[in-house]
Parts: sequence; C-alpha cells; structure tokens
Amino acid sequence: MDHSHMDHSHMDHAGMDHGDGGHGGMAMCKMNMLFTWDTTNLCIVFRQWHVTGTASLIFSLLAIVAICAGYEALREGTRRYELWLSTKDASYNNDDSNHVEQGQEQVAETTPFLGIERIGSGAGNSAEAPISQRARIVKAVLYGVQNFYAFMIMLLFMTYNGFVMIAVAVGAGLGYYLFGSHTRATKETACH
Repeated sequence: MDHSHMDHSHMDHAGMDHGDGGHGGMAMCKMNMLFTWDTTNLCIVFRQWHVTGTASLIFSLLAIVAICAGYEALREGTRRYELWLSTKDASYNNDDSNHVEQGQEQVAETTPFLGIERIGSGAGNSAEAPISQRARIVKAVLYGVQNFYAFMIMLLFMTYNGFVMIAVAVGAGLGYYLFGSHTRATKETACH
C-alpha cells in the first residue's frame, strides 16, 4: 500500500518518550567491515570493551600489545615444555647418538607439537619411551589454549581499525623479541 499521500505533520510527537533503545544512554558500537582509523564508538571484541575517548584508546592499545606479547610467551613456554619432554625422552633412552643437549634442539614452526610420530612408533618399539598420558594431556591443553588465544587475536585484528592492527603487530613483535628469540622468525601458518 502506498501511504505517501498521508500527512502526519499536524501530529504533536513532542510528548512521546521513545527511550534510548534499551542501551542505557550508552552509544552503540560501530562495526566496520572496511579499514578505518576512526575510533568513534569502537568496541573491541566485546560490547563492554568500548573505546570512549583518547585515554581509553591508549589503555586499550597497551592492553592489546600485552595480550599479543603474552601469546608469544605462551608459544615459547610450549616450545620449552616440548624441549623438556624430548630431553627427558632422550635421557630415558640413554642413546648418546640421539642425545639432545639442553637448548641445542632447533625448534621451528614445522616441529611437530603433539609428537604424533613418537606416539605411533613408540607402541611397537620397546627401546623408545612412550609419551606419558599426563604429558599428552598437558600438550593437548596447551595446544587448545594456543588456538583459542590465536583466534581471539584474529578477532582483535578483525575490528579493521588501523590503531588496533598496529597494536597487534607491535605486541607480536615485542613478544617475539622478549620470548621467541630461540626460534626462526618465519611462520608456517597465518593464525597460529
């Protein structure tokens, strides 16, 4: 139906309370699908993480740098746990040709995280110590936490805000400088 012919200009709407839309006076979060430098009504991952001014933007960017550096610390901690397990495994085998000195193993992005080849081959070979169930559980938990952490960082980046993107990159670089200096700087995957 076409209602364009109806004239409502004579109606007084001044006394009507349309409310705040159920937002309690708080400005709505803007979700950008294109790159922007605008921080007006910027919400970072959660509605509660709302940037309301310059101070909250600076604190948010510092928090993002810390979060991303923390991810690199987690990755390094996981690498060290893997190295500790392989050193423990090598000392169990007491094989001098395969003995790994502490800190001498080259851990890279392509190094198997869960040690699948050792788990599969250890069952039939009595000379090789199988990875304990506890170690497998710890590694599985660390792997899950790393993936969750990586995807949360991806969501930070997907605000498409230039300031947030730079904070993610600075945090990753700082984290690598502080925690990842024992590994190569190249990465095999984009997210984790």
